[in-house]
Amino acid sequence: MPITTISEKLSVSPQPSIEDIQSLHDKGFKTLINNRPDDEDPSQPGTQAESQEAKHRGLSYAFIPVTAGTITEADIRAFQRVVDESEGPAFAHCKTGTRSLNLYLIGEVLDGRLSADEVVEFGRSRGFDTSAAASWLEKKAARRPQVEGVFDKRTWSVQYVVSDPATRKCAIIDPVLDFDERAGATATINADAILDYVRDNGLTVEWILDTHPHADHFSAAQYLKEKTGAQTAIGERVVDVQKLWKGFYNWPELATDGSQWNRLFAHGETFKVGSIDAKVLFSPGHTLASITYVIGDAAFVHDTLFMPDSGTARADFPGGDARVLWKSIQEILALPDDTRIFTGHDYQPDGRAPRWESTVADQKKFNPHLAGVTEGEFVALRTKRDKTLPMPKLILHALQVNIRGGRLPEPEANGRRYLKFPLDALKGAAWE
Repeated sequence: MPITTISEKLSVSPQPSIEDIQSLHDKGFKTLINNRPDDEDPSQPGTQAESQEAKHRGLSYAFIPVTAGTITEADIRAFQRVVDESEGPAFAHCKTGTRSLNLYLIGEVLDGRLSADEVVEFGRSRGFDTSAAASWLEKKAARRPQVEGVFDKRTWSVQYVVSDPATRKCAIIDPVLDFDERAGATATINADAILDYVRDNGLTVEWILDTHPHADHFSAAQYLKEKTGAQTAIGERVVDVQKLWKGFYNWPELATDGSQWNRLFAHGETFKVGSIDAKVLFSPGHTLASITYVIGDAAFVHDTLFMPDSGTARADFPGGDARVLWKSIQEILALPDDTRIFTGHDYQPDGRAPRWESTVADQKKFNPHLAGVTEGEFVALRTKRDKTLPMPKLILHALQVNIRGGRLPEPEANGRRYLKFPLDALKGAAWE
């Protein structure tokens, strides 16, 4: 097993055997990073076996699977965090070690410690072809818009800052207001992190965009509007969701005309983020009101699609429909193959690091709910799976906030705000 030292904290290698992993601790390593997707090769141990052996040998373990064509900035940042947080040297591998080295080199360039011109020579001098890293950096520089994802591990949600490098104007998509249901406490940790990013990068917020009223977290749209003065927007069919949940909450005073947002988007409607053209696709099925924002070469689909290793959204919420969801997905997949797909949640299958960016081509080829699947098969698969899923634990908390554009209930006479729960209104109780 040849090991190449890259820095004081990082070494890379081709695929190690289980016996090789047993020796890593004796060689001084503290962390094992697996950058290889499972099932690339029948002979590879796989993440479960590697994780078990690493734990047995006293090593920290991280699973950040990438292929040469699917590396994203989320992967790069996850890789950096694991190396930085390792208590000693980290050992990273893929099939040959090249992908692991590419992750390192791209991160060094993004953070200004290395120039893009040095990437190929850095690899060549150590026996690696790192031209793919140089190509990745060239493509990133040319992309419009630039996209920053912020992952909230409490709700597995991803919120986005989508910016135009030419005008420095941006949109915020699906921001999260922190909520701890056990203490009934709210906070603005996630939203303030977005504001910090906006400030640090000299951006001006033009839009605060929601894809739909969320069932698993509170929206920070109203808070961010107060902080930035930007317009809020959502799809026009939000009025149908408001009318539906007005009945659930027995809420006669709730306005169901969408007036809680500055703008309601119709299917096919266009707008701009800075100088970048954007359009709206109506994408129902997960909810009555779900929409997709297509901004430049990037599509923000939230719950309609997950990462290719995670499938698609559930369709059993009030107003959801699996057959309608299939049709919405087909419209998204009709976008150009190189369209970047940004999802709103990631549940980290097999314990891998969070990811949120793929492409239309990746979804068509690798998503098990879509690749080679007919409409009837999808509906049967989705319906069967949805019957096994409990309702999100925050659905009754969140909807009464989110159908009002992220506005918390008004304070009562004692100065406190109160949420209202309908009992026995929804199916899907999780008694076990």
